Amino acid sequence: MAGRQRRPQRTVPCRRHPARGAALVTLAALPDVPGIRLTAEELLALRDEIRGPGRHRPATRRPGVAPARLEGSGMDLREIRAYVAGDDPRRLDPAATARTGQPHIRSLHEDRDDTTLLIADFRAPMLWGTGTALRSVRAARHLARAGWQAALRGGSVAGLTVSGAGLAELAPATGDAHMASVSRLLAHQHDRALTDPGTPSLTEALAHAARLAPAGGRVLLATAPGGWQSAEAALSRLARRRKLTVALILDEIECIAPSGVLAVSDGRASRLARLSVPDLSDDSDRLRVLGAIPAEVQP
Repeated sequence: MAGRQRRPQRTVPCRRHPARGAALVTLAALPDVPGIRLTAEELLALRDEIRGPGRHRPATRRPGVAPARLEGSGMDLREIRAYVAGDDPRRLDPAATARTGQPHIRSLHEDRDDTTLLIADFRAPMLWGTGTALRSVRAARHLARAGWQAALRGGSVAGLTVSGAGLAELAPATGDAHMASVSRLLAHQHDRALTDPGTPSLTEALAHAARLAPAGGRVLLATAPGGWQSAEAALSRLARRRKLTVALILDEIECIAPSGVLAVSDGRASRLARLSVPDLSDDSDRLRVLGAIPAEVQP
């Protein structure tokens, strides 16, 4: 229409990529199709789908820390009880001992760090799918569900994404507002991945994750089958003193193979092939050897 001004495109500056130099992400150019474009709103809505025992109220007052069942050397009082042979005399409670005339000790909770680090693999092999959503979108949804579960029990949540646009992170923090920020991080970095696809090494991301996730915390990596194989050493180091789960995001075609013969092409040559469901038992066994917990996530 004559005289009508065109609305300027929204652009977000990207981190410099070693192979491409500076770039700009044009958000208006992305296809606004559910399953391809990941939105923060759909990740925020997952909070209401989480069904659990309700918000956890830990005995410890430090955010992101939960008391373990075992007695230990934390900062929060478990009980004051009579001294028995073998107890640490340094834990004697002077007030209780003076009041009762018998030695009493202070028993403390053993604190466990309740931090969950969510790692989203948004590299090029994840930006693909045959069903209703890209593998990367389903990975983000899986991570967001785990993040909301952690936030609702009072734990800390951190976020880390790896894509052709580089690494992006949010440090651990508690609360629904912070988990909402993690959701927005996932959506924004997914947009950047779609406009700047690439396949950087996962090793750098896992090394960075080791600095974000404290000992005793949880780490959830969402990637494709085989997406971790080039970073075994870094994955093994990350699994030390942490509960590391590798969520293998399966596509529909990897769960139920299509019947009949299909034409397969790489853009240059094509051939007829019959597809079969991949056997991931060897991958799962290898992940266990490295100290990780494999988890197949089906559509």
